[in-house]
Amino acid sequence: MTQPSASRAQPSRRQWLATALPLAGAGLAIALLPTAPRAATPTPVEVWKDPNCGCCQDWVDHMQANGFAVKVHATGNNAVRARLGLPQTLGSCHTALVGGYLLEGHVPASDVRKLLQQKPKALGLAVPGMPVGSPGMDGAVYGDRRDPYDVLLVAHDGSTRVFNSYNKKAST
Repeated sequence: MTQPSASRAQPSRRQWLATALPLAGAGLAIALLPTAPRAATPTPVEVWKDPNCGCCQDWVDHMQANGFAVKVHATGNNAVRARLGLPQTLGSCHTALVGGYLLEGHVPASDVRKLLQQKPKALGLAVPGMPVGSPGMDGAVYGDRRDPYDVLLVAHDGSTRVFNSYNKKAST
């Protein structure tokens, strides 16, 4: 009976390197590939609204569709609005908190993002009333009507200035 030669039983160092180096190189190449960007963590928003208000829920849906994680308190918003110091004249059907700022009414998500980027010294943003065409007050149920409205930046003393204006009528 003959025994296998040593060269067959174990690969030589040269054979091992010839096999291992390309595999190591492939692993390094894979490790250096750019990774896919991770999805941004949704920005938390806390909302107080009437439990039966459909337009408030539509605004919540708008915020969620735009990357916000919304926690809803269906207990009404009058008490929280008063506690936060928002003048009654700027009131609407729901009140929210995001990043230390108050949001009152149907504020577009794009304006909320802009507020969070700019970080002005302010109480927050308000869209007084319930203007048709604002997020949550839009769509086919309103005949696709778009009334002009302003998003107001509310200072801590209750004064306001226009933060963004939506004063263009939709073409028919």
